[in-house]
Amino acid sequence: MVPELVRTWVAGWAISRHTPRPAGRPWGLFVEVGLPDQVARHVLPNAHELAVREAASSVTVPHTWLKVPVDPAEVGRWLPEGWVVDKEESGHLMATDLRTTAPRTPEGYTASLETRDAVTYVQVHDKEGELAAWGQMAVLGRATVIDRVTTESGHRRRGLGAFVMRTLADHAVAEGVTLGVLGATDDGRALYETLDWKVYAPLAACIYRP
Repeated sequence: MVPELVRTWVAGWAISRHTPRPAGRPWGLFVEVGLPDQVARHVLPNAHELAVREAASSVTVPHTWLKVPVDPAEVGRWLPEGWVVDKEESGHLMATDLRTTAPRTPEGYTASLETRDAVTYVQVHDKEGELAAWGQMAVLGRATVIDRVTTESGHRRRGLGAFVMRTLADHAVAEGVTLGVLGATDDGRALYETLDWKVYAPLAACIYRP
């Protein structure tokens, strides 16, 4: 199941971030990202040492990333010279069967939902009109990939993150989606597990920094 979830996550992530579609490689998928700190990323659906070594050895451009569904400590032993495992960028592959929850906007806030260029965005503003929390998702048939769920530091512990997640999920269910997939940080994982999301694999982030 993990390889299929990885492929879904990569495809949805590319739509959400407006990058080119993932291209096939012998070891997995390749995405042109085009950012100074992330030129591109290879994503391996299967966590095999040989595949990791082949993908990493193919890279010549600094700030190319490698995402692998394996423990960061383990993948670090497979990497050739010039590669590092970035623990802060590593995370967790999570998924859930979506259901409707009809969330209420937290008191003192207003929320908006908008879909443009195949991406659905939820934004939550405070009484002064300042952006307090947000998130987005891309739908792929019966699955959706949720991305960039964030709450500003001054608005945390008020249920805004959970509200954003539930609002996105409700919209996805209304579109006929049954499966939710995402890549979570450690902090995000703690929130998502309270919403019945399950960890299916770690997501090690490796970066070429020769």
